[in-house]
Amino acid sequence: MAVWGLGVGLGLILRLDAAPPVVRAADRSIARHTLQAARTWRIDLPGGARFDASALLLQPDGSLLTVNDKTPGVWRILLGTDDTATLQPTGWLDASKLKSIQRTKTGPWDCEGLARDSAGRLYVCDESDRWVVREDPSSGRVERLQIDWSPVKRWFGSDLNASFEGIAVGGDTLYVANEREIGRIIEVDLSTMRVRDSFQVSPIGVTARDVHYTDLCWFEDSLWVLCRESRCVLQVEPKSRRVLAQFDYFDLETSKANAYAHPYPYGFVEGLAVDAKSIWLCVDNNGFARVADKNDKRPTLWRCDRPDRSGAPGR
Repeated sequence: MAVWGLGVGLGLILRLDAAPPVVRAADRSIARHTLQAARTWRIDLPGGARFDASALLLQPDGSLLTVNDKTPGVWRILLGTDDTATLQPTGWLDASKLKSIQRTKTGPWDCEGLARDSAGRLYVCDESDRWVVREDPSSGRVERLQIDWSPVKRWFGSDLNASFEGIAVGGDTLYVANEREIGRIIEVDLSTMRVRDSFQVSPIGVTARDVHYTDLCWFEDSLWVLCRESRCVLQVEPKSRRVLAQFDYFDLETSKANAYAHPYPYGFVEGLAVDAKSIWLCVDNNGFARVADKNDKRPTLWRCDRPDRSGAPGR
């Protein structure tokens, strides 16, 4: 759960080697699109219990996975034909698997983000202790990655609920999103487990020093960044850290049919997945009900046609 912050002005990129970070104006040629839902599902609560869907991962076989930040484990989302989805436990990275590595853990499990590498291994980041955990589903081996975060500790705040929130793997690079205080995307070399660098990308119109991130996704050699506070997704070229496109979903999330009854000014979308035709978004509604139905506390999942691929004009 992020706290609220505001920022106005030109888009920016903040680099690791700047202290304080250097603000650079964004390229005015950045394509900007608006996302609309092609399909909407409400995700049934397993056993009626609260489920905080805090990530999305699209598998090569087309199946969708998510995690619950209240309980360890990876869940498969089964899409129904009646606009309802159900959750199926996979057994991956669940509490029984994590017992083998939790001896030195100080906080409760708060699993955020979900990623997959080319070998099929799954990754989650734990927010309360700033851990990254990996499981190889083919062998069942679970390990905590021994990463020295000292090169980027200056971006870390004291609030353990403002810590690691999103994760993605592109080639031999692990990307971890520090949510806020200060929002930062960290690059880790998976072959050495060392931090390579970190950077910050901002939505168009945001000049705040602290940009808030939730989920990350890797697709077609681009890093996709979910900015929950600004209610948008950024497509980023990873080498230059240049924003290639921005996809806004403000109207989608805040519509009367989709909005949740909560007192916070920021968005609740915490899951992001991208494929050749779609952008998938999932809400962590934190137990709040929808405005349109005070008895409906189910998370929402949207599949949005990609306007950059469908020929729909940007704005």
